[in-house]
Amino acid sequence: MSEEAAEAEADVPEAGSGVLHVFGRQLKRFRVRAGMERAQLGARTGYSASTIASYEQGRRIPPARFIVKADEVLDAQGVLTEFVEELEKAQYPAFFQDAAELEKKALGWHVYDALVINGLLQTEDYARAVFTMRRPLLDEETIEQRVAARLVRQAIFERKPAPTISFVVEESLLRKRLGGQEVMRGQLEQILLTGQQRNVQIQVMPNDREEHAALSGSFTLIETEKGRRISYVDAYKGSRLYADHQTVREMDERYGILRAQALTPRESLSFVEKLLGET
Repeated sequence: MSEEAAEAEADVPEAGSGVLHVFGRQLKRFRVRAGMERAQLGARTGYSASTIASYEQGRRIPPARFIVKADEVLDAQGVLTEFVEELEKAQYPAFFQDAAELEKKALGWHVYDALVINGLLQTEDYARAVFTMRRPLLDEETIEQRVAARLVRQAIFERKPAPTISFVVEESLLRKRLGGQEVMRGQLEQILLTGQQRNVQIQVMPNDREEHAALSGSFTLIETEKGRRISYVDAYKGSRLYADHQTVREMDERYGILRAQALTPRESLSFVEKLLGET
């Protein structure tokens, strides 16, 4: 299971728990001190009174832009902005939080996906379709929260210096019409655009290949800013990072063979373009 599929299956933080609860209490304390109603704070920050209530009650994770603006409006003197990093981590299931932190600073990020198109490549509509299909059902507020968190991850493509990023994607994922034909058309267009970036290589593993080096499932290889090699292996609600040399070497070898078995990056983009023409 990919981190995207596993993330869609994971539970959201319990209402009023942990850092969400602490932030909510602080937000309410500063709002009351400033003599503001929720509607007033919402008007000043661009959010509804019900959304402010959700933040104060720990039922919804606020985006960084709200926290910064609220800190300014309520004259919190940096108390609220100190929560930004922890709340960004809280956007993700516990099992993916460490990987998300590595992702933001990685020099290299190399992914094989077998079940769903990787979150770094997903369009907003495709991501929403993935979370909407989750069972048990997620509420609308949680779906939008998860979609926003996924799109934030794509800032990796804009980082300077640019990290080296590669993907091996199963052909079957490109043919699944998750969310409908128009959603998938937009997704294929996104893959084409992303694959044209100089630091990104996308390869398709055709369905007709007679050899396949990664039948055990999805995984990610990470090169950290300090030059360490780490592997991230997906499993249902139990995905984990491996830093030991033997496991990382095995994953590295598997990925190298996988890339040799797949279409080249140029062939892959041509293949995606062909599929787009058929959609």
